[in-house]
Amino acid sequence: MSTPTLSIAEPVPFDANAFAFHALSSAAALAAVFDHTLLKPDATRAQVIRLCHEAAEHRFACAMINPMWVSVAAETLAGTGVPVGVVIGFPLGASLAASKRDETARVVKLGAHVVDMVLNIGLLKSGSKEDYEAVKQDIRGVAELTHGAGGIVKVVLETCLLTFEEKHRASELALAAGADSIQTSTGFSSGGATVDDISLMRGVVGTRAGVKASGGIRSLADASAMLHAGATRIGASATVKILAEWAGHSAATAAGNGH
Repeated sequence: MSTPTLSIAEPVPFDANAFAFHALSSAAALAAVFDHTLLKPDATRAQVIRLCHEAAEHRFACAMINPMWVSVAAETLAGTGVPVGVVIGFPLGASLAASKRDETARVVKLGAHVVDMVLNIGLLKSGSKEDYEAVKQDIRGVAELTHGAGGIVKVVLETCLLTFEEKHRASELALAAGADSIQTSTGFSSGGATVDDISLMRGVVGTRAGVKASGGIRSLADASAMLHAGATRIGASATVKILAEWAGHSAATAAGNGH
């Protein structure tokens, strides 16, 4: 009796154009890819509450705020179904791993569900096997705590500070450590998201994880370019403006088609 041959399916490549087409097909679909973000150090309680109301009104993917405001955001968003997002080790990534874990444990207890952590950029660039392992353990500590509370983790690479090889290495380390998504930028360094970086990161992760474009995305054209390059999530503070731009573009297209 012959042994049956096992058929192993090839990995399915990520279809960025199909994802982008869907995301740009309606206001609701576009809103669902946005992390509505307010990370300015001088953000006030009133501004955070307004951000949360906008997130609930437009059904954004989450309201992304600094750890100080998690309780306020959780109370404001209670019952809306829109999760609270929070940044950890932000914006430098150079906090102690124990500090990142402690901060994570506290914010998830206060109601955060989406955690964007900054990897340890200096350790990554140091380049030894031990340094890479420390980067991975830094991420894993945050990922395990967040996943244990039912949340998701996105790892910020700060791509403007990395070489091509370091971006590739950082993406793989984040995946190996349990990241649900990798992200370009904090928006507080020397550069933001680029189409090339999104394309590179998507090429590394394939369909294994999400890719978030953040930093400097201020228009519908910016958002569209990132989606077509392979982003599945976009972090921006101009989200309401971009949605309004989409609505105007959609109305103009419909009028041009005689509808």
